[in-house]
Amino acid sequence: MVRQAKAQRILTHDQIWVALDRLAARAGLSPSGLAKRAGLDPTTFNRSKRVTPDGRERWPSTESIAKALAAADSSIESFARLIDEDGGDSRSVPLLGFALAGASGAFDEAGLPSGKGWTETALPTAEDSHAFALEISGDALAPVYRSGDIVLVSPGTPIRKGDRVVVKTRKGEVLVATLKRRTARALDLQPLEAAQAARTIVASDIGWIARIVWASQ
Repeated sequence: MVRQAKAQRILTHDQIWVALDRLAARAGLSPSGLAKRAGLDPTTFNRSKRVTPDGRERWPSTESIAKALAAADSSIESFARLIDEDGGDSRSVPLLGFALAGASGAFDEAGLPSGKGWTETALPTAEDSHAFALEISGDALAPVYRSGDIVLVSPGTPIRKGDRVVVKTRKGEVLVATLKRRTARALDLQPLEAAQAARTIVASDIGWIARIVWASQ
């Protein structure tokens, strides 16, 4: 009797990187935060390092994966489970660099991800199916958010006074701020960027507003 060999599963480039994103999320870190904790260059797991300038896929080394597992106090068995589409207690959400959030076509009229430039990252489960993530670049929002931090934004979560929010104006400006007051006529905001003073934006100038519900450390 001849037994048929079981088809060997071939892992894809995206599966490995999403598993690393999930590993970082489980540890409460951004990919760059996980790299730092692992003693690697902070950019080792950044999205920009996953594809070469000429478009070729770049894979993480076994050494960097091993160091990441040690830093996250995880095992190779756990990592294998994270590779599965439904592995772990996180899910994938669209991810965009914050610097690109003001670009034309990045969001539709409802404030949901649209167009090119979006990738995916694994973050803790969000009840809002329209949730998306933004990766902070630069230190303009420090000390609240630093370069490499990832914020999870939920368009469907109710917003209250004191919440941190992302606001996009109809002119294309995107800012992160604390909501001071919201009326039918305007928003009173305190931008997190230290160089910006408190602002009032009239309702007719607001494209959309969404609450930040989670941020990596």
